[in-house]
Amino acid sequence: MNFSLAAASRSLGRWMPATSPATYGILTISCLMFVVSLLATMRESGFQMPGGGLSSLFNFGGISGGVLQRLGASLPLPYDLAQPWRFVTAVFLHGSILHIAFNMWFLMDVGPQVEELYGSARYLFIYVVTGIGGYVASSMVGHFSIGGSGALMGLVGVLLAVTTGRRSAGMQILRSRLIYFIIYIAVIGFLLQGVDNWAHGGGLATGFILGKLLTDRPPATPEERKLSYALGWAAALIVAISFAFMIVGNFRVS
Repeated sequence: MNFSLAAASRSLGRWMPATSPATYGILTISCLMFVVSLLATMRESGFQMPGGGLSSLFNFGGISGGVLQRLGASLPLPYDLAQPWRFVTAVFLHGSILHIAFNMWFLMDVGPQVEELYGSARYLFIYVVTGIGGYVASSMVGHFSIGGSGALMGLVGVLLAVTTGRRSAGMQILRSRLIYFIIYIAVIGFLLQGVDNWAHGGGLATGFILGKLLTDRPPATPEERKLSYALGWAAALIVAISFAFMIVGNFRVS
């Protein structure tokens, strides 16, 4: 089993970018799902143009709520418990062009740093698990929600855990910037409608816990690499199965 996981990882690596392959994989899936959701929305109601005012820009290229629900948006907890794949698929869905643009910009800014720190396999595990943690919190308060921001806040939580207790000047500066960023996101979340603060908080808390549990360096020994491969492939399998359930569910509806 361990040999198979390592061999599969090496084979897949030939088809992925040499640096930050997991980050580019997440970016690709998120963009593909946005294109699918945008085309489905345009088929139903046409392309959504801004109506006027700054806030309307966030609706530019907006995605229909019905489309998002069919593609796996996170729903209030009773529905998500009946269809748990929504905890995962919602991470890769976005509600408008600006929504995905901001999230993917942040992903490409922070993701490669965390991926280099933990290695691609554990990084993918962190992203998926913190995304799930965010949507568990969101669904518990009854939200309809989508987006990768819970998982992205999970990456912030991991970095915050890494810098906590470190006394070097670089770590202290990074921790201060992370705290300022968290405060900024919280303020924006309370000022703007439609921002899921519960998903942000759940992802942040889950990331902080993982940051305390995982060693903040790439796997160094054969045992660590085996565990890393197992975590990464488990996360990839969870994503694949979740999308499979979403697709099967749509075929049943149609």
